[in-house]
Amino acid sequence: MQDGLENLDEDLSGLKPAQWKARMAALAEEHGMYQPLGAKHFATFIDQGNTLLVTFETIQGIHNLSDQAQPLGFDLVKNLGWSHMCVISDGDTWFRDDLIYGFFDQLIDDGFFDEFDNVIFYGAGPCGYAAAAYSVAAPGATVVAVQPQATLDPRMTEWDDRFAEMRRLSFTDRYGYAPDMVDAAGQAYVIYDPQEKLDAMHASLFARKNVTRLRVPYMGDAVQTRLIEMEMLYHILSLAGSGRLSSAAFSKLFRSRRNNSFYLRNLLGRLEREQRSCLVALLCRNVTERMRAPRFRRRLQELEQRAESGEFRIPPKR
Repeated sequence: MQDGLENLDEDLSGLKPAQWKARMAALAEEHGMYQPLGAKHFATFIDQGNTLLVTFETIQGIHNLSDQAQPLGFDLVKNLGWSHMCVISDGDTWFRDDLIYGFFDQLIDDGFFDEFDNVIFYGAGPCGYAAAAYSVAAPGATVVAVQPQATLDPRMTEWDDRFAEMRRLSFTDRYGYAPDMVDAAGQAYVIYDPQEKLDAMHASLFARKNVTRLRVPYMGDAVQTRLIEMEMLYHILSLAGSGRLSSAAFSKLFRSRRNNSFYLRNLLGRLEREQRSCLVALLCRNVTERMRAPRFRRRLQELEQRAESGEFRIPPKR
């Protein structure tokens, strides 16, 4: 851990909402800056190194994803010495608020982002939208967005019926259409499951020369949670901060899915729906040889019995 950051290891999980927010404000003011942004939002800044990670997170997400109820960027601050700005919302707001527009306007006017050698914007879902949209404030930044929406403007995405209650928000004014905002980025990465059709449709709207779309099939509708389970997210952001994130590097990291039970169950379900018995047997054999998986073992035994009766053939072990 970097010197002077010991209190960033503090466990905030047992605090009530008001206490948690007050403690976050105190930690931020001790190491950088705290900025209230109305009733639904606030920002914290930890001033450390020349690489700045800007994350967009929700209070609920922080508590659900972190055992210590800390923002995602705290680990990178502590372990890599990065600076970290976290813009936090109470609930999913897509960060559409005049006070947030003004906050980023002021950062631009102050030349805040110019003080850093590298800037990375990160978020997932509605927070991924915000990471892409506000990245325009730091031209040349790297953007990592997981399952981002491009916009909720019904004239553009009337096919997405998941967030009907948020249609009253304006996505046509400042910092509005996220795919246009990432035009200023040095490089952007959009991570999504192509099996999730609405997420895939939003991802297609981000097609730009500086955007790399990274597919994570069978990860479902909570990709960020899966990336954390597989201990991938930290490495993805670390690579992004050093300019080494690429499709090849991501693919190498994504091999960890072979040990993720959610992925394996989804893949098994897909093969079974397609009635590909031989591939199901091979998958179950591979999984049971590497890990304890009673469900896969029982399924393999059933398939081996069917194969012995001549229903189909399972290739022998090599």
